[in-house]
Amino acid sequence: MKVLSVFFANFALRIRKHHTEMTTETNTDTEKTLSTPRRDTGREFAEAIGRCRDIYSKKLKDYGTSWRVMRPTSLTDQIFIKARRIRTIEETGDAHVDEGIEPEFIAIVNYCAIALIQLSLGTGEPITSEEALALYDRELEESTALMRNKNHDYDEAWRQMRVTSFTDIILQKLYRTREIEDNCGKTLISEGIDANYRDMINYALFALIRLNEK
Repeated sequence: MKVLSVFFANFALRIRKHHTEMTTETNTDTEKTLSTPRRDTGREFAEAIGRCRDIYSKKLKDYGTSWRVMRPTSLTDQIFIKARRIRTIEETGDAHVDEGIEPEFIAIVNYCAIALIQLSLGTGEPITSEEALALYDRELEESTALMRNKNHDYDEAWRQMRVTSFTDIILQKLYRTREIEDNCGKTLISEGIDANYRDMINYALFALIRLNEK
């Protein structure tokens, strides 16, 4: 009986020790979670847009709004070229032109914004740089509002995604857009061309944010 009493006493002691260790680990993990600052997505998104807008503004000074002659289908193909180059560099790790993939994601954002402007205005004569910047800001504001709504619903799941996945999704959106364009813009249940451009803007901006996290 004495031996059994000692055994059960030691067993109870081990159980209490294990419970204490588990509680300590749980509290430590909770403290780490609480102490980890949540990223400011709105600020990071705005900063990424600022970089794209700076390039857009500088190119307006160099070229004006010569893109006003381009049809949305031509802009879709231009975006496709940029996305394909990103995919090639990601797969081969080799770029013969001395530019990385970040400038290409910026170009995707800007070409998508231009495509949305062209969908709204139609092709036509050049407009002033001031008008072009105001229209650009309008399109990026709408894309930002879309990002906020989706980010709320999906709880920033994009932060766990690889940049290569953003590339693939953009290419998927491009194939969808080209199919819709070939069908004269008609869809049965799918979103239209403008929705695909906005999604591509946001995925490209996510990629820019993720690339700068590394």
